[in-house]
Amino acid sequence: MKTNEVLENIKARRSVRAYTTQQVAEEDLLTILEAGTYAPSGMHLETWHFTAIQNTEKLEELNARIKGAFTKSEDKHLQERGCNQTYCCYYHAPTLVIVSNEPTQWWAGMDCACAIENMFLAARSLGIGSCWINQLRETCDIPSVRALLTEYGVPKDHIVICSAAVGYIAKETPAKPRREGTVTFTE
Repeated sequence: MKTNEVLENIKARRSVRAYTTQQVAEEDLLTILEAGTYAPSGMHLETWHFTAIQNTEKLEELNARIKGAFTKSEDKHLQERGCNQTYCCYYHAPTLVIVSNEPTQWWAGMDCACAIENMFLAARSLGIGSCWINQLRETCDIPSVRALLTEYGVPKDHIVICSAAVGYIAKETPAKPRREGTVTFTE
C-alpha cells in the first residue's frame, strides 16, 4: 500500500490516557485549534466553538461537577465513576478542548467530529497526545456544570458535542490490530 507523511500520522494517532504535567505550549495549542477550524462543516457555516482550558484548578472544578452529576445518574456505571475519588474524566491532561455547537443544526455533531479529528491529527504531528472525552456531552445541561461551562467561555446556546484531552504523552499506547471485514468493494 502507498504511504506518505499524512497517512503515517493517521496510523500513529492513539487515544492517550497518561500525560505529563508539562503544559502544551501556546503556539502548539493555537496550531491544534486552527486545524479544527479547517475541518469541513455543513454548508460552510462553521457554527462550532472551541473552548480551551489550561488552568489546573478550573479543570479540577469541572471534573468535580461532572462527578457530582454522575452521582445523581440512574446509570450505575456513571454513579460508580462519580463516587470514585480518583476518577478524572480528562485523564489529568494539562489541557482540555471543549467542542460545542448550536443544537439547532442537525449536522452539528458531524461538524464537531470532523473538527476534533483534525485537532487529534495536528496534535499527533506535533508530538502531542490526545483523547476523545465524552462526559461533558452527557452533563453539559446540568445546571451546575452549565454554569461553569458558561463561565469558561462555552456559548450559552451551545451544547457540548465532544472534548479533547491534550498533553504530552507520559506512556506510549501500543497500536491495536485493526478489525478485518470493515471494507466492502462493490463493482
